[in-house]
Amino acid sequence: MTKRIGGFRRKTRSKLSKSPRTKGKISLTRYFQEFNVNDKVTLNAEPSYQKGMYLPRFHSKPGTITGRQGRCYLVEIKDGGKTKNLVVHGIHLKKA
Repeated sequence: MTKRIGGFRRKTRSKLSKSPRTKGKISLTRYFQEFNVNDKVTLNAEPSYQKGMYLPRFHSKPGTITGRQGRCYLVEIKDGGKTKNLVVHGIHLKKA
């Protein structure tokens, strides 16, 4: 068996790229946005900020905020038939 090559952002060229108009500094409004428990959110990655980013396979999935963990939020999503809990920074979330 050979070892699998690649890391966290493997095969995400189009998924984690920004349009030329949005490149540059990150939006502070989006960085400091607050969420409450039971808010509906969509996972929407900010490629220029890697801390608290979820696995790219969950990109654009809907979820529910279940709590806080430090600066990040606990988000519950459905993946197939299972519910999974992710720890995601608020910059990677968008209100649904």
